[in-house]
Formats: sequence, structure tokens, C-alpha cells
Amino acid sequence: MTIDRPLYMVDLKGQYQKIKSEIDTAIADVVESAYFIKGPWVKEFACNLAGYNKSKYVIPCGNGTDALQIALMALDLKPGDEVITCPFTFVATVEVISLLGLTPVFVDVHEDTMMLDETKLEAAITPNTKAIIPVHLFGQISNMEPIMAIANRHNISVIEDNAQAIGADYTFSDGTTKKAGAIGHIGTTSFFPSKNLGCFGDGGAIFTDDEHLFTRMNMIINHGMKVRYYHDDIGVNSRLDSIQAAVLDIKLKYLDEYGSARKAAAERYNQMLSKVDGIKTPALASNSTHVFHQYTLQLEQGRDELAEYFKKEKIPFGIYYPVPLHLQKAYSGYGFKKGDFPVSEKLCKKVISLPMHTELDEELQNFIVKKLEVGMQSVVNL
Repeated sequence: MTIDRPLYMVDLKGQYQKIKSEIDTAIADVVESAYFIKGPWVKEFACNLAGYNKSKYVIPCGNGTDALQIALMALDLKPGDEVITCPFTFVATVEVISLLGLTPVFVDVHEDTMMLDETKLEAAITPNTKAIIPVHLFGQISNMEPIMAIANRHNISVIEDNAQAIGADYTFSDGTTKKAGAIGHIGTTSFFPSKNLGCFGDGGAIFTDDEHLFTRMNMIINHGMKVRYYHDDIGVNSRLDSIQAAVLDIKLKYLDEYGSARKAAAERYNQMLSKVDGIKTPALASNSTHVFHQYTLQLEQGRDELAEYFKKEKIPFGIYYPVPLHLQKAYSGYGFKKGDFPVSEKLCKKVISLPMHTELDEELQNFIVKKLEVGMQSVVNL
């Protein structure tokens, strides 16, 4: 079986072509205005994103890593204060903790959803614990209701790392729902181009309903200034530029449509893979919808062999993540060792992600799955 068109992990070209005229006009308007920084497009996008996410305040910033760092800076934490997160995530989550002189504390993840195991959370809390960063991984939301209950009981701030699940909904036990990023005291997200809501460069945003935190973070992103050249706080330079805001404002209108396309693709994958032995398709969290930023499989054996086969056959794939954060060389100074977080360590040897994007159709998926079936047969025969 062959296909006569390119196969992408994320098809940003195809997505752009569908909204090309809108995007091109928006970019041209920004260039014509010459309001490249702090232009009206940034304010308009922030307002529209707040409305979409039902958050009182949205602060656009330079990228998702900055968003996490700024959120931590706004909490007035001191060196040595502990921040709890999970070791099965992208490095940015713990990177910002270390950069600020804080101490990362890890809690292992659920094997099925691969997100922070809230049943192990309270045991990790000490008098030095000041914040928790649950990671909404691969497109669905961590189990936030018990996480928030534990955090509130111990007077701990919660920062949602929502780089991968924007647009997902969480349902509480009383039937109410909230968007990803609008549940904790602060929410953060990334607009890296491959995200479900991605710009044409780097970008990020911070969400909060707390006026004090909003005022503080709004100063921090702009060198600690409230009034120009008067620095009330130690800050950073992290601004979303007008071109990126204009692009994002167009794409925000299509975000739910993009989510539906990804969900339909995931359902096709699930059906196609249902009879393939040795593969576990993505588990759905009980309280969250899934917007499928990634479509991640777990293999009982042969993940690395399948990855090599995909490389040979030019099938795009991703391994998110090959090494848990507690075993990364950069964080060896914290004293973690192999065996500390066995579920995360196990997952790093089992996971592999297939192409997932808004332009993925049945023909492409059939091709991918046929190749996967051949690859898995090779693994079985090793």
C-alpha cells in the first residue's frame, strides 16, 4: 500500500491552506499598522481567549515555559520552597522550578492516563510545599477536583500546566464543568506551532481569576513595570507579539472544530487498532474530555524496534518521553534514583505517538496502521 502525498506528524501546511485568506489578511493588517508589540491585536486576543476559557483574566506572554516561570514568580516563593509535579512530562515543567531556586518534588503518574496520581499527592506534601503543578498530558485534564481539595486543605497554590489540553473540559462531581487552565489558581499554556492552538512562532498565555495575581503577573512580564520606567517588581521580558496574536485570534475561532477533527481521527485509530495485539490505545480520563494533542500508544514490548522500523519506512512518530525527568542528567543533583517513580520509568519504555492533526484522514490512517501492523509482526518475530 502506498500514498501519493506527504505524511506529517502535524500537518500545519494543510491547516494553513484552509484559512489562508483570513491569516494573510490579519498578518498584512499588523504589518501595515506597524504595531508589532502591544498592539490592539494582543488585547483583542486576550479578551477573546478569556471569553472562550471562561477565565476572568488572560495574560499573553512569550511562550509556555515563560508562562510557568511567571506564574511561580508571582507566588513570592523562596529558595528551597518545594513544588510538586510529575516526572513524566516535558522538561519545561521542572526546568522553571530549578531556575528559580525552588525544589522539585515528584509524584508518580497513573499508568493508564499517564497523568499525576492524585492518590499519592498528599503523602508528598511537607511544610515546605508551596505549589503543585499538575500536567494535563496529551490532551486531557488531570483529576483536578481531588487535587484542588488537597491543595486548599493545605493552603497550597495550584498552577495548571495546560500546554497540551487547551479546549478540554473537566466535569466536577456536582455536574459543573470548567475548561482546562481555568480550574487552578493559575493556568498556563503554550502556543508553539504544533499545539492544538498554535501560532506561527513562539507564544504562551497565563490564566487566572485572581485580581492580585493578574496585576502581579502583568507587571512581571514587562520588566516589573506598572508605569513605564518605574519598576515595582523584578520581572522578565515576555510578550506575545501582534502578528502571533492576530494569527491566534483567527485560529481560536476554529479551536473546537480542530478538537472535533482530532477526536474523529482518534476514534478511527481506535477502531483500526482494536485487533492489533500488544498495543494499548489511549485511556480516557473519567472526568475529562480529550482533545488529542497526541495519540499515544503503550506497547507491551518492542517499542524501540517499532520506532526503528518507522524510521526506515519514513512513518512520522514521537516518543514523549524517552527518559523521565528524575533520571535526566540535568536534575541528578536532587538525589533521585532509578526505581523512585516506577510507573513513569515503565511508561518511558512503552510509549509511542502516531501522527495526529486536524488534516488527518482515513486514507492516511489506514496507511499508517498497515505499516504499524507489519512493524508489530516484525517485533513479535524477534
